[in-house]
Amino acid sequence: MGKKRKQQQRVDNSVTASLPRQEAVTLADQLGGDVLAKLKAAKQDLTAKEQAAEEERQAKLAFERKQREKNKSFEELLNEYGDKGSKF
Repeated sequence: MGKKRKQQQRVDNSVTASLPRQEAVTLADQLGGDVLAKLKAAKQDLTAKEQAAEEERQAKLAFERKQREKNKSFEELLNEYGDKGSKF
């Protein structure tokens, strides 16, 4: 298997190396404007969804932290803060 992969890589490299820079066909050129625009829109959609999911996860973690702090017993609060509390 290793020999076939090496041969295929050599063939692929020789094909792209033989074409001048100006005549090299890129994937964007092959796909066409409409398909490329759809791919870019899908990428933006996916990025927006991932960002929203991350923000939701962060908000959930912050809420859980607040709930844990709120539900601490007197002993846990005393151990955590001790005599550091303010005079008021």
